[in-house]
Amino acid sequence: MMPRSYLFVPGDRPERFPKAKASGADVVIIDLEDAVALEAKDAARDCVRTWIRTERDVIVRINGVDSAEFDRDIELCRSAGVSTIVIPKAERREVLASIAAAAPQATLLPLIETARGIESVGDLAQGERVGRLLIGTVDLQLDLGIRGDSPDLSYFQSRLVLASRLAHLPPPVDGPCVSVLDTRKLADELHRARQLGCGGKLCVHPAQVPAVNLAFQPTPSEISWARRVLEAYEKANGAAVAVDGRMVDRPVVAMAQNILAQAKSS
Repeated sequence: MMPRSYLFVPGDRPERFPKAKASGADVVIIDLEDAVALEAKDAARDCVRTWIRTERDVIVRINGVDSAEFDRDIELCRSAGVSTIVIPKAERREVLASIAAAAPQATLLPLIETARGIESVGDLAQGERVGRLLIGTVDLQLDLGIRGDSPDLSYFQSRLVLASRLAHLPPPVDGPCVSVLDTRKLADELHRARQLGCGGKLCVHPAQVPAVNLAFQPTPSEISWARRVLEAYEKANGAAVAVDGRMVDRPVVAMAQNILAQAKSS
């Protein structure tokens, strides 16, 4: 099943690592960047080293390439226990290549959160061992000077959707809803992200995980429609047919098949 929910947990809070794993999130990201104060960076790396002694397939978000912590984070990521690296403020494909060379066992998840990253997203998507694109909407707003609690970021989200498709990557992962207790705002963001073609969402709190998981799986009405489409298409035996007033052709059949495949794997 394609991951839907990506939950961040601070790297210097090891007591939260098991709780995050038990939250139902498809992916848990141990954060060495924004969630960790500068004076706690070394302690956070030590926590990750301890965690990977017993856990495999650990996913970490490192500090940016221009930070003083980058080289030490990369040294940590050489460990076989680190399976995936989230790269903040990804902008240059050569940086991805250097990380891929330093940690050849790891999949890379570029986090697009600057204007330069948006402009380079097509090139980044084609990078070596890139597994999926993520969008950091909060930092992107800051970089572009976009204000408001619910700005329209559909253009930037769509850029990631297009780049992912052209690079044969899974649909991208939308940025987090930072209003942790605002379930209405989370629902609105999920609806918009799904309509635009995103396939998952970053989470900053375990309480967001169930709604995210539910949003990125087919609804009962979608499943019912898909079954009716395939049944009608099969009975028509190649003749023109309509379902719910909509003509059924090959793209519509393919859409129905995708919905049922998603439902089966969720």
